[in-house]
Amino acid sequence: MELIILTGMSGAGKSAAVRYIEDLGFFCMDNVPPYVLPDLINGFYKGRSGEGFGVSKLAFVVDVRSQEYLDGFSDAIAQIDDLGIPYKIIFFEASDHVLITRYQETRRKHPLAKNMSLTAAIAAERAKLQNIRSMATNVIDTTMLSEAKLRVKLGEIIDVDNNGGMVVFVESFGFKYGVSVDFDYCFDARFLPNPYYVAELRNSTGAEKAVSDYLEGFKETTEFIDKVTDLMKFTIPFYIEEGKGSLHIGFGCTGGRHRSVYCAEKVASRLTEAGYNCIINHRDIDKEAARYGKTEGN
Repeated sequence: MELIILTGMSGAGKSAAVRYIEDLGFFCMDNVPPYVLPDLINGFYKGRSGEGFGVSKLAFVVDVRSQEYLDGFSDAIAQIDDLGIPYKIIFFEASDHVLITRYQETRRKHPLAKNMSLTAAIAAERAKLQNIRSMATNVIDTTMLSEAKLRVKLGEIIDVDNNGGMVVFVESFGFKYGVSVDFDYCFDARFLPNPYYVAELRNSTGAEKAVSDYLEGFKETTEFIDKVTDLMKFTIPFYIEEGKGSLHIGFGCTGGRHRSVYCAEKVASRLTEAGYNCIINHRDIDKEAARYGKTEGN
């Protein structure tokens, strides 16, 4: 089990951290009173049947909103130690000036600013969290960090692999069935030779060797795959650096059965070899079979 406890100053970036950690597959709970942490963790770890609930990545946010319970943080951590579950306590902080600016920009109210000024509330919060900060395994100062840089820093702490947790969705489709609106990149493969017009290939798909061999017999096919792959390998690291969690790449041909399927398979294979987590979907590969009871299209 991976366990992370996020804590620290209000306005220092915990919400942004939670969004990123959720993208990495963590089950996150916000504003958790420290005294319930051991029972929650033990419940997820062991479960009702003693086999757990299938949740292997847990993250909890503990901060000054639970101020009346913060004194119990040390005892809670001691109990977690007794459970033998490894954890990271990540403390977020920033300079007073930056925290004040962020509150002014968002017009949010500081949890402690009920009977005091914002400056006084921030000072009081630092005092209340001093003991928790001393227990942190990692401290992140977000004073000069953009959200993208914060994601990179968190990835280093959580030991995310080099692809930053990004998922690359590679999808084939047929233009005659419409183009998805959520493509980050959309490539038109209709300029490639069409296997539909080769009788022995018409009922096959771009995922089959016969179609692959046919398309690769044309120089423009291999050059196209090389150039698209090079573009993706060039741009994806920059998207990761900017904190993008997923990338959606589309390949279209007329019917979504031959050329687009081949391109999606080839590019996804090369990106997988490069270390990226690729998910392939052939949206329209069986559309003609379903509609007409026969295999047409391309």
